[in-house]
Amino acid sequence: MTIEAAQKQVDQWIKTVGVRYFNELTNLGILMEEVGELSRIMVRKYGEQSFKDSDKSHELADEMADVLWVLICLANQTGVNLTEALEKNLEKKTLRDKDRHKNNPKL
Repeated sequence: MTIEAAQKQVDQWIKTVGVRYFNELTNLGILMEEVGELSRIMVRKYGEQSFKDSDKSHELADEMADVLWVLICLANQTGVNLTEALEKNLEKKTLRDKDRHKNNPKL
């Protein structure tokens, strides 16, 4: 699935199953919640914290998909074409960082 197709599919789902988008500020709050849930799984799986019983049913891929879902909703609501935005962002990073990481003695 392309990013463009994902934006269209999420929009169609929202309009048919979800009834309507939550407002942008509500979705921003939901995005923060979802990032927190992703963070919780990451620090337990890759960090020093141990899993709680309530965390064991959460899957990393599903938590990432939740973050992506809400980000796509926000993009749709605000008129952002994520394909174009990502392409521009990659170009910006390439120009800015083309030698930066190669010359980093820490890497």
